[in-house]
Amino acid sequence: MDRLTEMEAFASVVDQGGFTDAARKLGISKSAVSKHVSSLEARLGARLLNRTTRRVSPTEIGLAYYDRARRVLNDAGEADALVTSMQSAPSGLLRISVATDFGVNHLSPVLSEFLNDFPDITVNMVLNNRFVELISEGFDMALRIGELEDSTLRARKLTETTKRMIASPAYLEKFGRPQKIDDLNTHKLLHYSNQSSGNMWKLTAPSGEKRQVRTAGWLSVNDGQSLLNAAISGLGIAYLPSYLYAEAMAEGLVEDVMPSLPVETQGIYAVYPPGRFTQPKVRAFIDFLVHAFADKGAGDW
Repeated sequence: MDRLTEMEAFASVVDQGGFTDAARKLGISKSAVSKHVSSLEARLGARLLNRTTRRVSPTEIGLAYYDRARRVLNDAGEADALVTSMQSAPSGLLRISVATDFGVNHLSPVLSEFLNDFPDITVNMVLNNRFVELISEGFDMALRIGELEDSTLRARKLTETTKRMIASPAYLEKFGRPQKIDDLNTHKLLHYSNQSSGNMWKLTAPSGEKRQVRTAGWLSVNDGQSLLNAAISGLGIAYLPSYLYAEAMAEGLVEDVMPSLPVETQGIYAVYPPGRFTQPKVRAFIDFLVHAFADKGAGDW
């Protein structure tokens, strides 16, 4: 006889307080419930229930067995639900956190295709320039760029971007082009104010040496697009990812300030809370993003 069926019959008798109500709960006959419980007791070689004409109650051994059996039954139910959930069509509210400049320039343009492909999903995209706490703030996932700080999250790499110092031709003509990293101390720098490291740039010298440049900025702002606009207008040198400056550079509005420096590459990731399985709506969106950015390599923005 099936062991889980025996467990379920026994646990239902304990839960319902008798064979009659357990049979009604399980949708089988009272005699079938009694048969399952008797088979279980015979297999275990122990009496699990005290039976009287008025009531049924678990023995001391029965109580101990009930606690373990109920956990097994709950786990089995969760396993069944997991399979059902993973096979179900993606649906429900998908809440996403993404940096403002990437969301506006690259995520928003592809959302219509995703929503057309998955009409049962609704998206709430929150644009902000900080690392949100996914679970406590109620997000299903986030897009993050650069080094991942929270190792407890699950992550899937979508693509890469490069990061360079850029400035307008007019700025470089007026103030000159820095020849080495130390020359940046005499230039007007445009900083991203939300960086956890403050007004500091991490650069790699031609020799491969890692350098940290900390200088006062002429302008600090918490938005990448605004920094790009400031660089285009000649206000100074900005250190930005290629997904922001690529178009402006192609049009000649900005230039690579120090092309002799090694190119810094950053990963772009989808991150989501840890768990035993990924919700279908999250899995569907991540798979969609992998496809949407398949042609975007580090230098292809």
